[in-house]
Amino acid sequence: MIEAKHHIPNEILVAYSTGTLPEAFSIIVACHISLCDKCRVEVEALDAVGGAILTNQEKIDVDEDSFLKTMELISNSNKKVLETEESSKSIYPNPLKDYIGHSEDEIKWKPIGGGIKQSILFNNKDASARLLSIPAGMELPDHSHKGLEMTMVLQGAFSDEVAHFERGDIEIGDDKLTHTPKADPGELCICLVATQAPLVFNNWLPKILQPFIRI
Repeated sequence: MIEAKHHIPNEILVAYSTGTLPEAFSIIVACHISLCDKCRVEVEALDAVGGAILTNQEKIDVDEDSFLKTMELISNSNKKVLETEESSKSIYPNPLKDYIGHSEDEIKWKPIGGGIKQSILFNNKDASARLLSIPAGMELPDHSHKGLEMTMVLQGAFSDEVAHFERGDIEIGDDKLTHTPKADPGELCICLVATQAPLVFNNWLPKILQPFIRI
């Protein structure tokens, strides 16, 4: 386990526990709680409360069609992974294995400029998730957001106008945040990032390249 300084807000943990959080953000929550005892305990408490509520509900008759529809919703909802052991050989938490494979060599990195690389895990109508690799000391272009952005540091660290973020830390961005993240010197910074919408770049060059780099 690690001693994360920046955790996941309670409202996001609640959405994760109830299965209403989009998959891209659920991946980050699952990865964070696999490394952070504090947030893992909070999720387990929320799950326990939800279970108690369901147990105490008055029994009602449900027809077969409603039952099948409910089971379909459950099967299609985001699966929560409560991993409590961190791999000693990989920077990638266990919940990422379904997306990147069991070997780091399977990750398909694509350069997007300035030595920065990304690997898009998936992109759907709700949100997208990607890995971002930033060379030591490199600064990302100044940008803001159209919706929610969650970033989790997997290796190295970065700083922006908000704070300093290290392994396991979470940064939450929204349309009120404009920042210029910069990787710490001395070590490659790798982050897991989920976004609801494309970033809003403030400089002309990233704007021109954006349709091609899909960020």
